[in-house]
Amino acid sequence: MNDIIIYTIITVGAIGLVAAVILFFVAKKFYVEEDPRIDQIEDALPSANCGGCGYPGCRNFAEACVKADSLDDLFCPVGGNDVMKDVAKIIGIEAVEKQAQIAVIRCSGSFEYRPKTNNYDGAANCTIAANLYSGDTGCQYGCLGLGECVDACTFDAMYMDEKTGLPVVIQDKCTGCGDCVRACPKDIIELRNKGKKDRRIFVSCINEDKGGVAKKYCSVACIGCSKCFKECNYDAITIKNFLAYIDYNKCVLCRKCVAVCPTDAIHEINFPPRKKKPVNTKPTTKVEVKENTDLINIAKKNQNNNKS
Repeated sequence: MNDIIIYTIITVGAIGLVAAVILFFVAKKFYVEEDPRIDQIEDALPSANCGGCGYPGCRNFAEACVKADSLDDLFCPVGGNDVMKDVAKIIGIEAVEKQAQIAVIRCSGSFEYRPKTNNYDGAANCTIAANLYSGDTGCQYGCLGLGECVDACTFDAMYMDEKTGLPVVIQDKCTGCGDCVRACPKDIIELRNKGKKDRRIFVSCINEDKGGVAKKYCSVACIGCSKCFKECNYDAITIKNFLAYIDYNKCVLCRKCVAVCPTDAIHEINFPPRKKKPVNTKPTTKVEVKENTDLINIAKKNQNNNKS
């Protein structure tokens, strides 16, 4: 019995040894030498592995950078331009500086403006809810309020506001990786350029219903009235399917469109408060002064007569 065990151990050991030798020579034969710059680039990246660059992880992005002839279509949103400059130095090519981006919520339908028409009793997941029905309000385009975008954010840059039922982006933490954009089944989240002094103007609505229908279910919905379109002198606004959209590459942040929007669907972020216009800017004429003086004199005369 002991001999059988010994022979078995020797046989298994011999097979393992032969297999190891074969694997060693196969590995040597088919070994592919990696470019050492891949490791250098991976070390320079923030190691977030968020997928914001369009690749599954930082190493995949590093491999793409090494193989690319230029970095025009490659960008790490988390690291930004500083990291891309380091990557460019390692590869030996020039980096293209790009505008930093931030996520914006294109829905203003809070509890105050978009009342519920039914109560959802199911899994607390936006994707599941979106596949089951159009939502718990009359607007089929708006935010479902179940926070899947918040769960997807790896930088704790979002939270759900209990008072409004809408997600809120924390500007100082948002890296523009786009995880929340990909997570939202309603496509209400968009990446836009941060803009000068972190100022942005955008239409916070994606409702494509006709104006009357949209306004019926949400008082701050875009009604496609075209007032903003007519006001814009820079061709930055388009109207499609009863919905306005502002192109951030063309918008000069003049704010004229915001002032004419009848439903306050256009949001302006990080701008100083607008100056209030004086109630009466018309200068008083000499005739008006005389009339006012006569009225005062008549009032005084009547008051004296009443006393006597």
